[in-house]
Amino acid sequence: MPDAYERYLVPVIFRPFAEDLAARAAALNPVRVLELAAGTGALTSCLLATAPSAEVTATDLNEAMVTLGSTRAPGAVWRQADAQRLPFPDANFDLVVCQFGVMFFPDRVEAVSEIHRVLAPGGRFLFNTWAPLETHAFEVALQAGLERAFPVDPPRFFPTVPHGYSEPAVVAADLSAVGFAVENEQELTLQGRAASTADLATGYLTGTPVRAAVEERGDGPAVLAAVIEEMTARLGQGPVTAPMTAYVFCAAT
Repeated sequence: MPDAYERYLVPVIFRPFAEDLAARAAALNPVRVLELAAGTGALTSCLLATAPSAEVTATDLNEAMVTLGSTRAPGAVWRQADAQRLPFPDANFDLVVCQFGVMFFPDRVEAVSEIHRVLAPGGRFLFNTWAPLETHAFEVALQAGLERAFPVDPPRFFPTVPHGYSEPAVVAADLSAVGFAVENEQELTLQGRAASTADLATGYLTGTPVRAAVEERGDGPAVLAAVIEEMTARLGQGPVTAPMTAYVFCAAT
């Protein structure tokens, strides 16, 4: 799964936002940076390039992601870590960054509390989270393809998890609950560019948790074909470009 994620999804979906988040991080002149939910290192690589003097510790809950990420961004210190039980002392970092990871924390307030704990006074938490599904044209087309392939009980991972933390007021309330002050909140729309809908469908169906749902239901090749057909009908033939919207937050201790 990490290989498919890195090959098909990172360049299209995640790198544009990683470049944006890394530029924001570098503007804060950090010294010790902790990255959560680092995946295969899309943001990590950008951080190392834009803030070369910072010490970057990259973590992920998934050991396979850590293993691959450490080869993609070897300039960081890589560790497997649970965001809700961070293995770091209090006040150990001046910046915590997280790209599209907060939606996956089972207890977001507990995770945000841990982030607050490991930040030094005056430290910042910089992160992004996806806006509602309808603002992400690639994933609207993907979900339509899944519903076409599975007319009864289609996988609902994308509407409920990646796009399940898409109310800025709720995010801000969770930050405030543990003592963060929201310094900045911005809605950001960037363009994703993919070589083909076939690449996108392959990435989504084999490089995300949807893979398990498809395998449970069986007939993977037919599902892939149906999803590609629907995505192509909605996005067009050949190279495809589509808007993707996220919210970017910066909060201070």
